[in-house]
Amino acid sequence: MTQVQAPPDRPRRRRGRGRGEKAMVPDAHFTSYYGRPVVRPSPWTFDIPAYFFLGGLAGGSSLLAAGAELTDRPALRRSSRATALGAISLSLAALVHDLGRPARFHHMLRVAKPTSPMSVGTWLLSAYGPLAALAAAGELADRAPKRWMRALLPPLGSAAGLAAAGIGPAVASYTAVLISDTATPTWNAARKELPYVFVGSAAAAAGGAGMVLAPTGEADIARAMAVAGAVADLAYAHRMEHETGLPGEAFSAGRAGSYMKAGKALTAGGAAVALVAERSRFASVVGGAALLAGSVCTRFGVFHAGQQSAQDPKYTVVPQRERLAAQSGR
Repeated sequence: MTQVQAPPDRPRRRRGRGRGEKAMVPDAHFTSYYGRPVVRPSPWTFDIPAYFFLGGLAGGSSLLAAGAELTDRPALRRSSRATALGAISLSLAALVHDLGRPARFHHMLRVAKPTSPMSVGTWLLSAYGPLAALAAAGELADRAPKRWMRALLPPLGSAAGLAAAGIGPAVASYTAVLISDTATPTWNAARKELPYVFVGSAAAAAGGAGMVLAPTGEADIARAMAVAGAVADLAYAHRMEHETGLPGEAFSAGRAGSYMKAGKALTAGGAAVALVAERSRFASVVGGAALLAGSVCTRFGVFHAGQQSAQDPKYTVVPQRERLAAQSGR
């Protein structure tokens, strides 16, 4: 429950009156009983925003690897498949560390609930992980000890890579659906924009990794993917901050605001470098690294914005009262 308290010595002037006239009611601010938040902040730590970023990087890299395979860019395909496997492995490690015990992830596979983002995400990761591993294994076929392995691994890796690419966008975006399905005010208010922000950020990060790891001559589609992802990320992040009402203020305040500003600057700078890095290996590495860092900052900014909005009662109370007033006025 909430109450309204008035801070001392802050009288509110009445608009449209003389300059010296004061209102009888001072400014009010929202707080809660015993100083506790109305909505309990999530107990998550840095593991979860890292999990968001790594899952997006993995899904985007699988999609980029499939494009590299279809356009005959073997070096980009190999590096993107390796990136996808490494990112999803670290992502699962971060998730298990947050859960506390590996068995808890296994227990979530006992049921399948299409209406639960957590259940859907668990099954997505369980399907995507082996496919990413098999796709990466296909790149090591020439080192296999048996002849039949050298003959079988390439086609299996190719098929697995294409299948992983099909699941990749869902892996990159389901975490946005997961957090926006909670009662955390800012995450819930941004439920329409968050999936696009996460997908755009994932594409920018995957393209940036491709720019860093692949030869300049094969990184053209990585640069194109990075620029497209950066544009989508920046556009929907701007919309998310300015069209979600009062809860959107949390994206520009405190630690979340610092992360989001850094994410925008790094993403925009990395995309600008990607546009002119066609022949420069140094520029390609610098631009790709900036895009990766920008994606990290965006995920941490979104995470901290949600935590901040849960700790401040006004982000819960004011929008709720506005909705109730709108309903009663119909």
